[in-house]
Amino acid sequence: MWTGSGPLPAEPALLPELPGIVSGGQVRRTVDWIADQQDADGALPWFRGGQLDPWDSIEAAMALDVGGRHDSAAAAYRWLAARQRPDGSWASEYRLASGTYAETSPGVESNHAGYLAVGLWHRWLVTGDDALVAELWPAVRRGLDLVTRMQLPGGTIGWALQPDGTPDDTALLTGNASLFQALRCGVALADLRGEPQPDWELAAVDLGAALRTRPEAFADRSRYSMDWYYPVLAGALTGAAAEDRLAWGWETFVVPGLGIRCVSDRPWATGAETCELALALSAAGRPDDALEQVAAMQHLRDDDGSYWTGLVFADGKRWPIERTTWTAAAVVLAADALSGATGACGLFADPAALPPVGADEEFQPRPG
Repeated sequence: MWTGSGPLPAEPALLPELPGIVSGGQVRRTVDWIADQQDADGALPWFRGGQLDPWDSIEAAMALDVGGRHDSAAAAYRWLAARQRPDGSWASEYRLASGTYAETSPGVESNHAGYLAVGLWHRWLVTGDDALVAELWPAVRRGLDLVTRMQLPGGTIGWALQPDGTPDDTALLTGNASLFQALRCGVALADLRGEPQPDWELAAVDLGAALRTRPEAFADRSRYSMDWYYPVLAGALTGAAAEDRLAWGWETFVVPGLGIRCVSDRPWATGAETCELALALSAAGRPDDALEQVAAMQHLRDDDGSYWTGLVFADGKRWPIERTTWTAAAVVLAADALSGATGACGLFADPAALPPVGADEEFQPRPG
């Protein structure tokens, strides 16, 4: 396992392997399947010919880097950078039209604007690719500058821009937790570049405080499992606060032997959410529980290494009828975090690998 303070050199990947759950060869097959969904120009959609959104495309690119497909990952990042708008945003959805991807949902969402910072920091931890960091740094900077402009009084970040260019006053907990991680990754990249960004640091401090102490500031989407575990996965809650958060939703969402529910009131276990919970459990110092979750969702694996999105366990049917790059990517990232195969294994499992943002407030559950 890599334990140094700098990145690994660019060498053939040591593939993640979780004995008895997923082998290195199976991870290789999964990574190759993700790469097979990519278009020649670098576009990395949910599946070949399917929709593409920046957040999920970046998650899939991260898995490509874990699996040593560095050229494919770089192509995905460059595709996104080439389509960034001058204000730092991306469309929230692209679909194929006449052989190329067109904006089909042009709205500006803050979580899409920020996530390139996570992908690029992950890339550097895996490969030490200073050249790609330098190339894509302007896109990261534009994206996070937009995120900070969308920050609301009290530290939360509006989920989208309104037509007049002002931030919507609705803050989503999962998106804000992702942005907390993105801002910290951006600060790390800024330090690497020698271009400090104090506005991002202040934004992360205020956002972290909101995530820890102001649950009422976020829209109530507590039926979604992502709102349960994402503050832990993204490093906003650590220590006892992380344990309290995980205990709070465990009985509601975990389905023994199948993974976790996507939403609390539906008999639907989903693979990506299950592996993201595993990342949160790893971050909270519970690797055995994390391994149990990755093992539980392997019923979604297909023979070609892909993963079905979910299972309606009330009737034993897979739904939706799709295998997605981001579900496969979540498996690869969880396997890396738990096996320590690459220099990015600590991105989720060790919040100390990113710049601290202070505050030790206890987790405050939503009233009622």
